[in-house]
Amino acid sequence: MLRNPDGSKVFEMNDVEVPVSWSQVAADILAQKYFRKTGVPQRDAEGNLMIGEDGRPVTGSEHSIKQVAHRLVGCWQDWGKKHNYFDSDEDAKAFYDEVVYMLLAQMAAPNSPQWFNTGLQFAYGITGPAQGHFYVDPETGETRESEDAYSRPQAHACFIQSVKDDLVNKGGIFDLAVREARVFKFGSGSGTNYSNLRGSGEKLSGGGSSSGLMSFLKIFDSAAGAIKSGGTTRRAAKMVIIDIDHPDIEKFIEWKAKEEDKVAAMVA
Repeated sequence: MLRNPDGSKVFEMNDVEVPVSWSQVAADILAQKYFRKTGVPQRDAEGNLMIGEDGRPVTGSEHSIKQVAHRLVGCWQDWGKKHNYFDSDEDAKAFYDEVVYMLLAQMAAPNSPQWFNTGLQFAYGITGPAQGHFYVDPETGETRESEDAYSRPQAHACFIQSVKDDLVNKGGIFDLAVREARVFKFGSGSGTNYSNLRGSGEKLSGGGSSSGLMSFLKIFDSAAGAIKSGGTTRRAAKMVIIDIDHPDIEKFIEWKAKEEDKVAAMVA
């Protein structure tokens, strides 16, 4: 059980299985952040699939690092087989055994989006509705829209995205907000250079003047703070930069400094 300094409960899970060599912190992080909490078929003490009164499998949360390791490494192994990475079935089995051991022995670990997303379809049949992702078909080289959320999971940690000085059209300011939300939802971070956005007071095509770069950056920051990255209690990660010759550079630096002051106050 995890508690706040005032004693209130943050998170609780029973029957979590990890190696005895793991620290309590490692076990807490796995259980709170990286276990899939829904849609996982449950098994009884003998390993038999549990069936509900409606005749369907009982689903719930992952409870063991064994489940997570199989979900991840089994999926990687399956991809390797499909794309001829292994010379033989023995090589594929050796890959599976060795990487599972590395995860359990804490010799290696993937990034957070892998823990969140990889293997959900492979291990549990979890797909989820399409979320606007695209992939390159290895057979044709063509870009295609993903058919669901987890058959081709978002497994990259960081995305560098561009933005045009346009309010609502593709590639513009609020299109970026949607793209960032998609990235954050599946546990990844987003970084953008916002120098293309005009500064405060600069003319608009409609005859008015711009409210400036900073007004939009604050919206992006609030949106990121509202999203639970990867569906967990972790908040989204953003990198925000502008060129030193941008008209609003001084306001930008002051804003950054104020945010650092907030962090210092919370730590203190």
